[in-house]
Amino acid sequence: MMANTNYPSAENQQNPNRPARTNNTTKNVIIGVLAAGLLGTWAYFLYDKNDSNKQIQDSQVAAASARTEQDSIKSLYDMTLLRLDSITGDNNNKAGVISERDSKISDLKKQISAIVNKKNATQAELNKAKSLIAELNNQIAQLEAENARLTGENQQLASNNAQLSTEKQVLETNLQTTTAEKEEMAATVDVASTFTASNIQITPFNEKGNGKEKTTTTAKKVDKLVVSFDVENRVARSGPADLYVMVTAPDGKVISDGASTLTTRNDGDRAYTYKSTINYEQGTRQSIKIPLRQDHFQTGNYKIEIYQNGFKVAEGVRSLKKGGLFG
Repeated sequence: MMANTNYPSAENQQNPNRPARTNNTTKNVIIGVLAAGLLGTWAYFLYDKNDSNKQIQDSQVAAASARTEQDSIKSLYDMTLLRLDSITGDNNNKAGVISERDSKISDLKKQISAIVNKKNATQAELNKAKSLIAELNNQIAQLEAENARLTGENQQLASNNAQLSTEKQVLETNLQTTTAEKEEMAATVDVASTFTASNIQITPFNEKGNGKEKTTTTAKKVDKLVVSFDVENRVARSGPADLYVMVTAPDGKVISDGASTLTTRNDGDRAYTYKSTINYEQGTRQSIKIPLRQDHFQTGNYKIEIYQNGFKVAEGVRSLKKGGLFG
C-alpha cells in the first residue's frame, strides 16, 4: 500500500525541470497578466484623474479670464460714465442743451449696465458690451464737440457783453455829462430869463366921490398905492409870467392874507401881498401897474418888493405923513 506524499519522486528528482518548469511558467504568465492589468488600471485611473484635473484647471482659468475681462469692461464703462457725467454737467450748467434725458444715451447705459453687472456674462455678451461702450464713447465725443462749441460761443458772448458793458458805461458817462450840461444850461437859461425891472414908482392916491383921483401923502386920505415899473428880457419866452408884490407896512408886517407864500431863490419862503399875471412878449419892454388897496394906511414908510421867477427884481419905499397933501 502506497502513501500519498508531497515529496518528489525519484523520477522527478532525476528530471526536475520538466513538471516544475511547466507549472512555474503558467504561474508566471498569470502573475504577469495580472500585474499588467493592474498597472493598466492604475495608469488609466491616473490619466483620467490628470485629465479631469486639467479640465477643471482649464475651466477655472477660463472662468477667471472671463471674470477678469468682465471686470475690465466694467472699469472701462465706469470711466466712460465719469466722462459722460463731466461733460453732461458742464453742458447743463451752460444752457441745458444736452442732458441725461437724451434717450439714446440712456438706452446705451441701460444695456451696458445689464451686461457688466450680470453674473457670469457670456463672451458674446461681453463683446456686445464692448461694442456698446464704443458707441457710447462716440456719443460722448459728440457731446464734447458740442460743449466746445458752446464754450466758444459763451466766451464770445462774454466778450461781447464786456464790450457792451464798456460802451454802456461810456454812454452813461456821456449821458450824465450831457444831462449835467443840459441841467446847467437850463439853470443858466432859467436865471437869464428872469425879468429886469426899472423905473419903479409907488404913488398914493385919494379917490374922490366923482371918480377922480388925486395924489396925496396924508396917510388917512390914501385909498390905494399904485406900484408901476417896466420889465423886459430878451431870453424869456413869450407867454404868461407871474409877478409877486410884497408890501411891508410901517409896523414891519407884510400885508397878506396869511395863506399866500412864495418860495424865493435867496430869501426862503415869504408871504406876499399881491400876485399879478402878465402876458409877456419876448424881447419887448412892458409897463406894469399894480394897485394895492386896504381900508387903512398907517403913517410911516411902506416898503414895496417885486419878485419874478423867484428873484427880487425891484424894490422901493414910499412914506405917508400925518397931514398935508402931496402935490
